[in-house]
Amino acid sequence: MWDLLIKDCRVIDPKNGRNETADIAIAGGKIDCVGQDLSEAGAREVLRFPGMIAQPGIIDMHLHMGLNPFGFKNAALAGVTTALDMSGETDYIVDIAQKTGCGINVAIAQAFMPGANIEGNNPNEAAIDAFIDRVLTTGGYGVKILGGHYPLTPDASARIIKRCHDRGVYVAWHAGSTETGSDIIGMKEAVDLANGRFLHLAHINAYCRGKVDSVENETRLAIEYLVNNPNIVSESYLSPRNGTRLNYDENGMTKSGVTRNCLARLGLGADIESVEKALRMRALGVIVEKDGLSSLIEGEEAIEEFRRMKGDVGASFDNVNPFLPRAWLLSAKRPDGSFVVDALGTDGGCIPRNVILELGMSFVKTGAVTEEEFALKTAWRPAQILNLLNKGHFSQGADADITIYDKATQKAVTTIVGGQKVLFEGKIENRPATIIANPQSKDYLESRAKSFTLVNPDQNFLRQPR
Repeated sequence: MWDLLIKDCRVIDPKNGRNETADIAIAGGKIDCVGQDLSEAGAREVLRFPGMIAQPGIIDMHLHMGLNPFGFKNAALAGVTTALDMSGETDYIVDIAQKTGCGINVAIAQAFMPGANIEGNNPNEAAIDAFIDRVLTTGGYGVKILGGHYPLTPDASARIIKRCHDRGVYVAWHAGSTETGSDIIGMKEAVDLANGRFLHLAHINAYCRGKVDSVENETRLAIEYLVNNPNIVSESYLSPRNGTRLNYDENGMTKSGVTRNCLARLGLGADIESVEKALRMRALGVIVEKDGLSSLIEGEEAIEEFRRMKGDVGASFDNVNPFLPRAWLLSAKRPDGSFVVDALGTDGGCIPRNVILELGMSFVKTGAVTEEEFALKTAWRPAQILNLLNKGHFSQGADADITIYDKATQKAVTTIVGGQKVLFEGKIENRPATIIANPQSKDYLESRAKSFTLVNPDQNFLRQPR
């Protein structure tokens, strides 16, 4: 007896070379079989999706759940079944995942924040180890260097990568340090400092905005760095918007390097008045809760919120990511035919730009990638990177994580996570999320989380050819 039978949709599964109209049978939260004309008599529930596409559940390789409690719902509505949070405090995200997790899976790479969760911007090896220990025992999967916003010294950044390599810890970097910015120079620095060790280099398109050279030349360089350094895994995103924060210091100057760079592109300074000018121009929006979702407000309404919160707000600049790098980095391939940029992310979650499906299908329709390649970059390859090898495909016994979408509307219509409906008929089931964490978090999660999965990253696997 199957718990659920999905019928009449086109099933795309790149790992198993499947692209055909078929049925998917689910039992005990796992894929039981995929085949033609499976009997309804063997199913407790049957769902039909004629004209829809079913692919292994979308894994968003870069988002942010820690800005407010609404990121899980934003992601779930966009068809995401598994997500990698890329900076949030582990204890906060574990807690909100129990209340607003929407039944999806989430892994957390907590960021080093100089002056907040680690002392100074040049921590020594002992301080780095203490930070890693704290993250891995409180629900974390790995760590992140948040260089573009809150930089560490190059030496400290290199020490972090080496310690993570030596200890087998997942490590990501938003390129930038005290010596470089969030640009193509910062990307080159990150690649060099990794020195052949594993590194997840975040949102490659963020370094191809024309700050140092032409957008075209920067994109070519980014591709060259990745091709020549297979120890680097990466993702890019498709939205023209970015994400940042508007915090300012006692002198009224914005703290985030990304915010300062974006204001400079608009011909503005880095002070409070400049932020308000950008908000008034509607080139910048402030993130707030609206109707149970994380949303953007602009203009005078945004200025009022910025003042009320004294700058302590998430924000997003529009039209900062040019079209060319978004398209090239999506489709560029290595000499062996594999993708240069391994996966897709949104840098979304709480930041309202969860557009993997919405814009991904636009690129599919232009022929930049096929539907099979889209599924590869949003499911199977991310599952490999995170060592979640029971996800990302429809083999018998695999986790029944499924995204069903309408190619015409470019929207998710249903998502299944572990055999349970998460998104169905426009509604989200509000169930706790499943935390994906390092095994050292077992005791912590047993007391804090209703559902968790313990996983070690496999850096040796990641260093193999794509």
